[in-house]
Amino acid sequence: MTLASSEGYHRGIRHFNAREFYDAHEVWEDVWRESHGMEKRFLQGLIQAAVALHHHSTGNVVGACSLVERARRNLAGCPAEFGGIRVGELLATLGEWRAALVSGETAPVCPVIAAAR
Repeated sequence: MTLASSEGYHRGIRHFNAREFYDAHEVWEDVWRESHGMEKRFLQGLIQAAVALHHHSTGNVVGACSLVERARRNLAGCPAEFGGIRVGELLATLGEWRAALVSGETAPVCPVIAAAR
């Protein structure tokens, strides 16, 4: 199975972009279990990003910061466009989002996952 053909992968993206972060992480975990290599690490990064944003939504800023940094480390090993999405843009947005939280500023708009060009 490839990510491009995985309904679960695409459903997770839809949940993430709808700010349904818990649901996105649940759906992606099922896809992650069946994945290997770079796809597995990539999916782990997406799952961690979703859980980070879920933690933030429940007021757990420390957990959100920790997980978003782990997500960024996993996603940084991927090409700028991978799995049909713009990983580079997601990484940049997650970095800005984490920096705002660490400095005590209001978090910017939640990151979204954009399709590759």
